[in-house]
Amino acid sequence: MEDKQLNLFSDLTLTPARRAETLVMSHNALVQWKSQILDYQQQVRESKPPQQVALFDLTPLHCDPDQIDPLQLEVRSLSFWRMPADSPGSACLYFIIDSAASLILYVGETCRSNKRWKGIHDCKDYIASYQDLHYQYGLKTAVNIAFWWDAPVERKHRQQLEQALIQKWKSPFNKEMWERWGQPFG
Repeated sequence: MEDKQLNLFSDLTLTPARRAETLVMSHNALVQWKSQILDYQQQVRESKPPQQVALFDLTPLHCDPDQIDPLQLEVRSLSFWRMPADSPGSACLYFIIDSAASLILYVGETCRSNKRWKGIHDCKDYIASYQDLHYQYGLKTAVNIAFWWDAPVERKHRQQLEQALIQKWKSPFNKEMWERWGQPFG
């Protein structure tokens, strides 16, 4: 009797699965994706945060995430970082916003507002893909940046505030929200 090992795949030729160079959402999928995010963010904007009652008069925190509405901040062009600056900038939180759709796409923090976007930033690629897809379907978009300058100087506190705002607004370009909204532009 001959000892032979069975080969389950002897007749199959396996080819590695290939990922498409670019993942393209359909027009309807893009509109639905944005609509879901807008519905969620509008609900957050319209709902009042619970008020905690205190026995003593406490000074309210100036960094209360419930007091920061990115859509109420002054927006600037995304190419702000190309302008000459005489300093590396200040600590701040920044928000990437599609003003045409009233969507908060990304929440970030930095200690050097004039330098953060000069280097490599994954969000730049997401924005470019987002804008390209809108252009492909003839949809209006106006992606801008807004700064909140009253951010804590201490990095740990600034990052805690950033995380609280990401969790509050569920901004889709932040990696923490990819499981919820997918990663169609990454």
